[in-house]
Amino acid sequence: MDYHVYSTAPIRLDGNMESACANPREPGRAHAPRAILRTRILILTSLAMFAFAGNSLLCRMALKHTTIDPATFTSVRLLAGAIALWLIARVRAGSRVRSGNWSSALALFCYAAGFSFAYVDLSAGTGALLLFGSVQATMILFGLWKGERMTGWQGIGLAAALGGLVALLLPGLSAPPLRSALLMMVAGMAWGAYSLRGKGAGDPLATTAGNFLRSVPFAVILSLLLATMARADAQGIAYAVLSGALTSGVGYAIWYAAVRGLKASNAATVQLSVPVISAIGGVLMLGEPITLRLMGASIAVLGGIALVVLNPGSDDRTP
Repeated sequence: MDYHVYSTAPIRLDGNMESACANPREPGRAHAPRAILRTRILILTSLAMFAFAGNSLLCRMALKHTTIDPATFTSVRLLAGAIALWLIARVRAGSRVRSGNWSSALALFCYAAGFSFAYVDLSAGTGALLLFGSVQATMILFGLWKGERMTGWQGIGLAAALGGLVALLLPGLSAPPLRSALLMMVAGMAWGAYSLRGKGAGDPLATTAGNFLRSVPFAVILSLLLATMARADAQGIAYAVLSGALTSGVGYAIWYAAVRGLKASNAATVQLSVPVISAIGGVLMLGEPITLRLMGASIAVLGGIALVVLNPGSDDRTP
């Protein structure tokens, strides 16, 4: 079984990856392009992971230090992301963005709304861990429901990851607020559903751009329903724009460029860094503590997911 948030494809350089070293008579030309290619993939992947972690940090900063409300943050974020992705896709393709569908857009909206409302009370690290764990658990459990098989070690990993999420939510002084935690888990399940729907959808950047555009009406309806609670300031709107245009829009574009050069297991594994980066950013930028409960849950969740995605005995075949 092979689990990751985004689908991957073999990287191509002049037709295929092997073309860089296709001519054994010119070893100098073989090694230089491959070294440059690997460096480029490393830089792009690192930038994408920091961008994804930046979503959590920007949302938390906006809701903690400005007056913007979650619904307004969601609307501005999705609108800014839609504009940024549309511009990137338009420049790259030179044509109108016609990909995406309304069902995926609804899943995207549910993720974004749950994400924003959850971060009213959650720390950046806790929110990112709940989100990431829920996304991966949703995709893994869906695979099992579809008949995919797990090895023994993968089963242990799944049990550890789910156990870590449960342990994080158990009552106690360091437990996150249950309502916000459940909202973030719903957001994670929505993103997992969005990712599953996007597998094999063709051009991922154009599809994401189209879905962001379609998600804006849902966000506007939410803002209208909660209009009496609406409030915002310039700083909060700026954070929302950065979250939508930079860490979402540009972040996804960078990730889609990087992921073509990663194996599926590597693409899944590098995403284990996002909750860690978010937690460190929360400490440095927001003064948030890292509790023993969060550390223990992180080890269980991230370690368990690593067992699932890295186990060499994994099998994609259905019975």
